[in-house]
Amino acid sequence: MATFTPAERADRDDAAAFAGRVTRWDPSGPVRLRADGDAVRLFATTPFDALVSRTVSGRLDPRDVTVHAGNLLSGLAVSTGSDVDPGPVVDASWRSQLPPPGGWVVVDDIPAALVADLADQGVTQARDHPGPAGGASTALLDSEVLNVTGSGMNVSVPLRMLFALSGMGFAPTTAGEKVRVSATDSWVRIDARFGVVLRRRHSLLPLLL
Repeated sequence: MATFTPAERADRDDAAAFAGRVTRWDPSGPVRLRADGDAVRLFATTPFDALVSRTVSGRLDPRDVTVHAGNLLSGLAVSTGSDVDPGPVVDASWRSQLPPPGGWVVVDDIPAALVADLADQGVTQARDHPGPAGGASTALLDSEVLNVTGSGMNVSVPLRMLFALSGMGFAPTTAGEKVRVSATDSWVRIDARFGVVLRRRHSLLPLLL
């Protein structure tokens, strides 16, 4: 049995918001919780082949467990004490590689409103030209809709990452709101106010100056 102890009510609410969004896609979807000092990092898979993550203050015992999103949401909702039962541990259901903890290079900050507009355009394209299963086609999801340069790097961001960011409600579109694009040699990430989207990528392409 695992025990998750959010530090404050706000941390519990943040974790519940994360689990709630994942549950809307799949109540049985795996959520991996990992202790990191005085914080707990939550990771989840998405229908867009991109990982999403959120970090809250708190404790976790054991320090690395996987549970179902629906069970985690229920535990956070019904627990009246400081300790939360996140549900049965299902570590075998987690099959995704996690990103590295370090080595990230900040490429650039971009307006959150631009990301939202690109995601909306992608939704329109998916509706007008659905794939074989009725949703967005793989070709559309893999389309590189954003190219970000900075720190001597050129990073392409596929539409599937923007769909994950939008679906999780990570980035408010208020005036001046930014999201940050960072990368390693094999991963790209988008940091927004309420969470992070991550995906493996090809090697970084240096700018030719």
